[in-house]
Amino acid sequence: MKTIDKIYINGEFATPQGTEHFDLISPTTNEKLGKVRLGNTEDTQNAIEAAKNAFKTFSKTTPSERIQYLKNIKSSVEKRKNDFINVMTEEYGGTLQFATVSYEYMIKGFDSAINLLNSYDFIKTMGQSEVQMTPIGVVGIIIPWNSSNGFIASKLATVIVAGCTTVIKPSEMSAQQTQLMTECLHDAQLPKGIVNIVNGLGEVVGAEISRNPDISKVSFTGSTNVGKIIAKEAVNTMKRVTLELGGKSPNIILDDADFSKAIPLAMAAAFMNNGQACIAGTRLLIPENKLEETKLLIKETASNLVVGDPKNSNTAIGPMVSTKQYNRVQDYIQAGISEGAEILTGGLGKPEGLENGNFVKPTIFINVNNQMRIAREEIFGPVLSVITYKTEEEAIEIANDTTYGLQAYVSSSNSERAHDVASQLNAGRVQINGISHDPMAPFGGFKQSGIGREFGTIGLEAYLEPRALIQQK
Repeated sequence: MKTIDKIYINGEFATPQGTEHFDLISPTTNEKLGKVRLGNTEDTQNAIEAAKNAFKTFSKTTPSERIQYLKNIKSSVEKRKNDFINVMTEEYGGTLQFATVSYEYMIKGFDSAINLLNSYDFIKTMGQSEVQMTPIGVVGIIIPWNSSNGFIASKLATVIVAGCTTVIKPSEMSAQQTQLMTECLHDAQLPKGIVNIVNGLGEVVGAEISRNPDISKVSFTGSTNVGKIIAKEAVNTMKRVTLELGGKSPNIILDDADFSKAIPLAMAAAFMNNGQACIAGTRLLIPENKLEETKLLIKETASNLVVGDPKNSNTAIGPMVSTKQYNRVQDYIQAGISEGAEILTGGLGKPEGLENGNFVKPTIFINVNNQMRIAREEIFGPVLSVITYKTEEEAIEIANDTTYGLQAYVSSSNSERAHDVASQLNAGRVQINGISHDPMAPFGGFKQSGIGREFGTIGLEAYLEPRALIQQK
């Protein structure tokens, strides 16, 4: 059992003022892995003060200096590759497949940040004026448990590119993962105070970050409900916010698609990261006359999905992060049954032989209409709703009939047609005939999937304030 009893402030591992502990429980076995000591309001204020002092000098560093810091972090992370993958499977229950891909994305993210620094012009000419893109200040980063170190890496990389400093509040459930990342950041020998990390509860550490006047911006990834709370608090001090929130992503398979490829791809999109992904394609829209073919392909694909120990290389779906999350998913499966949807595969309860962990049977509903709860609310588990449509126009209408708009998917054998449909979907990202990530393209949501964007130039400029110098001639 591991005890994590330090936070990271001003370049040093420090003992928190807070005395409360949080138990770390294995999602695979529900056995106790260890515990983490949580920081309190005073710890958060100390971290903010350190970041505020560090900003005075770090904001004046050159792009080449920041590039070197990013290279240092990348090098430190590369030395611990196996540790990053293993701790994600153990503490979070992410599959070995997913944890490996997540690690590769994390490394590529540092490369993209370096490329951005090499190409971005921090001084622009607009009209007759010089416009200086200046670092916004101290950034509060608040992240969830479903890809903890990936979120730390991507947000921190942008903070450094911009010349800002930060206080990070990771999920208390990800303390072992956070500890590993903190050790890498310490090893990278960054200037003291530019990165500070405080383990703690959202209503304590997160709340102080959201209200503290010395925080200039909050970058949050998590649920829509918590995002709204942060936004309400942030407005009191006019903090800037980037909010990447929930999703209920539609996946439109057009009638000319190769269903033998599109259906397995759709199930991969729905069940990625054990279904605990804001971008999961959890609404599958298919032509009405393709339902029988779809049902056969779903059953065939589902029969080959391995649910089990996330450390096994052939496991496709691991456990839910906690018993609370397991119960939430079970409640939604029951809601689908109660609303009259039909279970094609999966259902209530745990898969045979996996009773000790938080394992869910991958569940696919048919006869779903878009007004059912399972089609409208974010479940955050391996549950897919199949909805039929008659025309392409109806498919687009159903896809857009949601309070969310984070990601969408389209499959078609005609690339022009797929592009045309994708261009009509109200989503921040649309995946066409595949699933991939472009770290230079903006990521974020329409509607209640968030405010603002991350990644690339658009993401960077959310961490910068324009200053216009208008000189009389």
